[in-house]
Amino acid sequence: MAQLQVWEDGVATLYLTEPRSLVRKDGETLVVHIPEDKDQGTPKRKVRVPLIKVTQVVVYGNVTLTGAALGALLARGVDVCFCSYHGRFRGRLAPPMGKNSLIRLEQHRAHNDPVRSFTLARAFVRGKLANMRAMLLRANRKRQDEEVERAVVSLKGVLDQVDGLDPQEAVAVDPSRPQADSLYGRLIGLEGAGTAAYFGVFGRLLKGDWGFTKRQRRPPRDPVNALLSFGYVLLMNQVASAVSVVGLDPYVGFLHSSQFGKPALALDVMEPFRPLVVDSVVLTLLNNGMLKRKDFEEELGAWRLTERGRRVFLTKFEERLDTEIKHPVFGYRATYRRCLELEVRLVAKWLTGEIPRYKPFVVR
Repeated sequence: MAQLQVWEDGVATLYLTEPRSLVRKDGETLVVHIPEDKDQGTPKRKVRVPLIKVTQVVVYGNVTLTGAALGALLARGVDVCFCSYHGRFRGRLAPPMGKNSLIRLEQHRAHNDPVRSFTLARAFVRGKLANMRAMLLRANRKRQDEEVERAVVSLKGVLDQVDGLDPQEAVAVDPSRPQADSLYGRLIGLEGAGTAAYFGVFGRLLKGDWGFTKRQRRPPRDPVNALLSFGYVLLMNQVASAVSVVGLDPYVGFLHSSQFGKPALALDVMEPFRPLVVDSVVLTLLNNGMLKRKDFEEELGAWRLTERGRRVFLTKFEERLDTEIKHPVFGYRATYRRCLELEVRLVAKWLTGEIPRYKPFVVR
């Protein structure tokens, strides 16, 4: 499959999922050569995609892009995300960072400042937990499920504790001090408690029994976890692109540890958007019968989407990114895709002192 999603704001994502496909450049066009598939009974074919329409490429599995094709994409500022066939993130090929090195200097200074670093980390956690609670409240308006209501109350208590953590008490990480005893350790513990409460009742929001009991990432032990993991990889790639556009360093984070090859800042910023984008898509697809059991396959206890299932998910995921909402800070309507970039820009403005306080993206 070579699937191009084009939206009203001009953003287009090219998804390449067909095994052994070859992508070449022909003038101002990408030509995707898709081989014959005897098992599926499909002949070999070509798909032509104008370069001018492409703003992002996501590659799954054994797909080859020629040097000319990659060069043309990079020249246009298009980043290419590489994933395994089943959707596990492998890496990104991105154009050069923005030329504003000053914001990256401030990012590194904040990373090395315990108070500023913890301030951002706490904001990301608060945004995530607040939006999880909002999701449960919305879903439970008609259900009136007592278990879900208890999870809502539990999340409110965790949020109060997060708000009670004072960044001024943050100190540089001491290797001799147990992480659990540090302010960061308490924050991570609260995040874990809130997330456990949320996913402890997430299965109750689903129609039918999908075998979901808790969040399991590697490997996903049921179809719901397979969808969540797949969606979070897609969302992380979207945020990483926004981070690069703004000019921050995606590998220097505040909540997530900065490790070799880990897009820590992208993972930080995406936290509040996980429930609003990915979890919402999962609920919509399963509760409306858009995905069924036959759209999943199991191998050695790990669940994966089939080719058709992946296509359905990608379409709905892009639709969700194109959904407009009223931005909680700026007050005007914007798509979720645009909100991701705006969130990164707000982080940058806080780092450089242009705004006195950074408020995470939280819906009512």
